[in-house]
Amino acid sequence: MDNKKVKKIALSLIAFVAVIAVMFVLYNQFKPKAVEGSKKIVAEVIQTDGSSKSFDIQTDAEFLRQALEEINLISGSESDYGLMVTTVDGVTANDANQEWWCFTLNGQALNTGVDSTPINDGDHYEITLTVGY
Repeated sequence: MDNKKVKKIALSLIAFVAVIAVMFVLYNQFKPKAVEGSKKIVAEVIQTDGSSKSFDIQTDAEFLRQALEEINLISGSESDYGLMVTTVDGVTANDANQEWWCFTLNGQALNTGVDSTPINDGDHYEITLTVGY
């Protein structure tokens, strides 16, 4: 290889590493932050027939998973991305029927899983059994 090609490859690698480093710093700067202390949240479980059941949760948890597990509301299987919730309030989503649990906060879809969703005092979460992918 001639020197020009080697220099181009080296500069490309340096630029790539710099972009990755900037993305990492930005992610850490703007990721959702956990809030310490006592909080009261509501978890509303909504079934496919439209019926719902609300759970008032008083917790010191910083993330949604811990708050929901404290009252044994959710269970599932561990994945590379955290807990994959399959059961809520004793009802297991049936994968054969394309059922899954959709988590929302005040009607807005969550962009994070239950492991990394920070909770704040007064939050209202909806956990809806949804059919279809």
